[in-house]
Amino acid sequence: MKKAILLINCLFLGFAAQAQDSTSATPGKFTFSGYMDTYYFGNFNNPKSQSNLGLNGSGVGNARAFDQKAGQFGIGLIQAKAVYSASKVDAVMDLTFGTFADLGNYGNNVGLLGTPGSTALAIKQAYIVFKATDKLSFTAGQFGTHIGYEVIDAPLNYNYSLSNLFNNGPFYHIGLKAQYAFSDKASLMVGLVNNVDNLVDNNKKKGLIGQFFFSPVSGWNVYLNAIVSNEASQDVTSGTTTVKADDANYQLFDLTTTYQITPKFFLGLNAASGSQKGDYQGVGGPVTSKSWGGVAGYANYAFTDKFGLGVRYETFDNKNGARALTDAAGNGASVNSITVTGNITAADGHVLLKPELRIDSYSANKFEKNDGSLTTSQATLGMAAIFKF
Repeated sequence: MKKAILLINCLFLGFAAQAQDSTSATPGKFTFSGYMDTYYFGNFNNPKSQSNLGLNGSGVGNARAFDQKAGQFGIGLIQAKAVYSASKVDAVMDLTFGTFADLGNYGNNVGLLGTPGSTALAIKQAYIVFKATDKLSFTAGQFGTHIGYEVIDAPLNYNYSLSNLFNNGPFYHIGLKAQYAFSDKASLMVGLVNNVDNLVDNNKKKGLIGQFFFSPVSGWNVYLNAIVSNEASQDVTSGTTTVKADDANYQLFDLTTTYQITPKFFLGLNAASGSQKGDYQGVGGPVTSKSWGGVAGYANYAFTDKFGLGVRYETFDNKNGARALTDAAGNGASVNSITVTGNITAADGHVLLKPELRIDSYSANKFEKNDGSLTTSQATLGMAAIFKF
């Protein structure tokens, strides 16, 4: 009898709680969005390989992140993004397909059953945000990196081709992070992640990420970003010096700031400094700490609500050879780049046309010409078309 009464009470309390939740809960909102992009860029060097990447020792270089083909039409990326947002929780499911999606998942290969395969590679982001209070939230899953100014999503960048700072920084992480908003002018994020740009953790170490945001005045936003991690899969030996995998270190500190000076005039700045000691995800690394870094400035002006012009100037220094950006001989290099991009809006805002000129100048020979000779610079000119919804 007592068991029956207890069961009835439990059922009653359960139904009461369910009824209370159903009457007090605020309905969530579901949104579906995405984009696709296509492009054509000619290369004034007319490289025999039809590539904008340049050379890196005996292989291809790393001069461009995504728009790698020269003198041919290409499809960039197709995105399908679903977002559910409610008072206590948000969920994001962001899927991408195409060449640029594969490049965004560099280092991850199609695997056998039970390992990350082709379906896992389609996931650009998949995370849940639990809103503990109005000020405190927790995010778990796979999310885009907090590092840097530019992102993978083409409609969100003013320039179509991506910077070397973007190309040599993280793309995404898998982990857990917490964010606390002190006010609408300042917030702090800290988190733990598996590693950098990898579906599977390559060691037992965890990376520490952080971001401090503040807005000194209306229209001016400042982000101080960092990641400190151990990305080593193995020991590294050079001569008589060995760096154990447990002693390896990767760190990157980043400043991103934007200022909407007038409704038409916008400025941005991205500066980063990183270092690496020991192995980096199985590809080797220096036995002493080697650094890299760069600065990129952005200026955009909207002449009308349908046409604008943007300029990006960037300098990136990898002369220590810590990252993949090298000269044609495979040695570390530095590069100065200028990019001029038009932004034409059509079809009620659903179509973006981006004519663009980009010039890259390296500290040593990097690019090939049609006759096979080498040069330090290259210029590309073309246009991208983006459909978004």
